This record gives sequence, structure tokens and C-alpha cells, in this order.
Amino acid sequence: MEIKCSLNTFKKTDVTFIDSEKAYISRVADQPMAFETFQALKPYVKSIGVTDGFKKVIDTFDVSEGQTPAGFRVEYELEEDGALRADLVRDISYDKNGVKRPTNVLFSADSANPYEVAPIKNILANLTCNPGIIYDLFINNPKANVGNQFKTRDEVMAEIGRILGPGADISVELNDPFGKSDAEILEEAAKFKEMLSEYRVVIKVPHTGPVSKETVDQLLTGDKKFSIPCDAPGTAEALRGHNIALMLQENGYRVNFTLMFEPYQTALALQAKPYFINSFVRHRFMQSEIMKKGLAAYDATRDPRYLEDIKKMFIEKDYLCKGQEMDLLSVKQAAEDLLKYRHFEDHEGSDGLDSVRHNLRWFKNTNLDDSRLIICSMEGPLNYPDIDKLLVEDEFSDLVNRVVITAEPNYLARFTSCNQVISYQRRFMNAANGAK
Repeated sequence: MEIKCSLNTFKKTDVTFIDSEKAYISRVADQPMAFETFQALKPYVKSIGVTDGFKKVIDTFDVSEGQTPAGFRVEYELEEDGALRADLVRDISYDKNGVKRPTNVLFSADSANPYEVAPIKNILANLTCNPGIIYDLFINNPKANVGNQFKTRDEVMAEIGRILGPGADISVELNDPFGKSDAEILEEAAKFKEMLSEYRVVIKVPHTGPVSKETVDQLLTGDKKFSIPCDAPGTAEALRGHNIALMLQENGYRVNFTLMFEPYQTALALQAKPYFINSFVRHRFMQSEIMKKGLAAYDATRDPRYLEDIKKMFIEKDYLCKGQEMDLLSVKQAAEDLLKYRHFEDHEGSDGLDSVRHNLRWFKNTNLDDSRLIICSMEGPLNYPDIDKLLVEDEFSDLVNRVVITAEPNYLARFTSCNQVISYQRRFMNAANGAK
């Protein structure tokens, strides 16, 4: 038999509700409390109130009377004087009024388009964007930015924050992680914090690899090719992203540590204490397919042009830097090694999700209880369905509460439908039409 209790149960004891805080207490007074918790607290509680943090959350978001906002869980603090105080702790696993979201897996949108975000806002726990999404796909795209209504990044993010409300985190990427000083980065982060609130803002910090303040212009001018091999960065350059992430974390910001493609990036990324790590799926999978098909064609024909095609892809996708040479036998060996590492020939990685499996396993070996994995960068008919199937595998049943799936709203929307939806609607609507 389940015995239901709440803060209101204390009214039947000698416990008093603090008069000046009753309006705040009423927001959580009816929320369920385990009978065992009530029994354990009863001998020690003399009064009930809320923390200053609780008041700040309610006042920040102008929450409707009698409610607590989405994106927060209720916790309690028992003070030395016997005051039991309710607190609101940021947790995007929760909907409003301390109720958990329907599934442990959470959904996110890759978008800076307010018109796209609005229809899907009610199922989102997060939104991510970057300069490409903000400027290329929205602000500078006349088809998306109708009437050129939005002109700056700040205008776009303010509107998205208004649409999403308090329940969703919003990850915003630094405009220039290479040229700015720590002080300038903190100033940029502070603007987002002021705009979105300390509760919602998450700062996206990219892995920097071999790119630096001195070399970043190579990506912007001429043929835009880079002169330093991806696997030969300087130590300072490669760890700049990690150090920015740590600096922001130490200054009270949550960090989305992005540009994570290969599993070997994860353990080092976790040292930066990120709130989010990432598994980028799409491009890595497509490149693996090119390698697999090219190797198979070469094995069948011994025609070197198939290895030339792989080499061309290596150059286009920055496996090889500008001017870097690699003979065709070395190309073949490199492709074979990559496919083996990515488990592209077996269940572990034939769906392109070996990095997802790897990253989830890492969560079993971390001390970062609040960190989550964002699965991102997907397209086509199979990426999302394959992820969906992976997340119900027994091995990951205790880890799905650490997963956020993010994609463009329209990509997620396609998986609400299938052919039979149309077929049945035809039948139903014709039946309804005949009943008139």
C-alpha cells in the first residue's frame, strides 16, 4: 500500500509555514513526498519555507501562480534551526511542477530559426546552435528570415529564449575561440547569461585541433585548405578548447564541448568537466561508407582509381592537409585502419554509432553525474531510427537518462509519420465525410 504525503502533511503537526514565504511554499506544498521521507523528517522539522534560490527562479521567469517552472527539480534543505526549505535545482529532465518528462531520453533542436522552433517547442529540453546555423541557415537566408526581421545573433537568441521558456537549455557557440582573450570570452558569455539567464545558458566550446589564432585565417582565405595535419597539432593549440572549457566552468558556466567525432576524443574531453559532450554521426558515417565501397571496388578490380577516390576524399575532408602526400598503398592501409577502428564491419559500428556506444560506456567511468551526451549531426532515413534502436538495447538501459538527441526540427518531424498514417487518414476522413 502506498501512503501519499506532501509538505501539506506537516500542517497536521506542530510545524509552521513561514508567513512571508507562503506564496512560494504553495507552489510545492502539494507535490508528492514519500511517506518514508516524511517520517524521517518529522522529528526534526520545526518550520517550512523556501530558499533564496527558489525565490530567484520564480521571480526570474515570472511563473504562473501555484506552479514551478519546467527545467527544475525540487530538492529540500534541512537547516540547523529546523527549517525545511524547498529549493529549485536546474534539471532539464523535469517538466513543470516537478514532474519528470515522459522519457529519459531528451530531445533538442539544431536551429536558430524561431519559426521552426515554435511548433516543436513543447517537446524540447534543449536547443543548440552555432555561427553556421545562426548566420548561414537563418539570418542571411531570406527564405528563412522572412522580411529580414532578425538582423543580429542577439535578436535571434532573445526570441528563441522567449519561445522556449524556462524548460530548455540553450547552447550558444563562441564566435571566435581563437582570437579572443579569456576576459573577452567571459564578456561574451556574460551577455548570453544576461539574455537567457544563468539557468538556461550553456556555452558551446569547440575542440580546436591544430587551428590557432595565427593559422585560422587559412580556413577563411584562398582555397581555405589547412597546412597542418589534423593528427599533428601543437599541444597548446590542441588543448585550447579544453582550457577555455575549464575556464568557463570555473567561472560558473556550463559547457557544451563540441566537435567530437572519434571515440578517442572522449576521455580527454571529459577532463574539461563538460555539461554536454557530443557524438557527431552523419559525416563520419558517410566517409566510412566511401572508404568501404572504394576498398571493395579496388579488391574486386585492382583498379587504382578507387584508391585515388579515397585519397581525394581524404584531401577534401582534411584527413590530409594542404600539400601532404600519401601513396596509394598508404591510402589503402589508412582506410582499412579507420574502418577497423570504427567497427564498420560489425554490429558495434556498421550503423555509424560506435562513438555513441563508446561515449555512453564512458559515463560508467566518470564522476560527472550531471554530464550528458548529445547525439547530433544526422540525416537520411536511417540515422534516427538506428539511434532509436540503440537506445533500447539492454546494455544502455541505465544510461539513456544521460542522452539528448538533437537535429533540425524538420528532420525530427519526419519520424512522426509513415505511409500508413496517410492510408488510415484517407479511410477515417472519408468515413467522417460520409457521416455528414
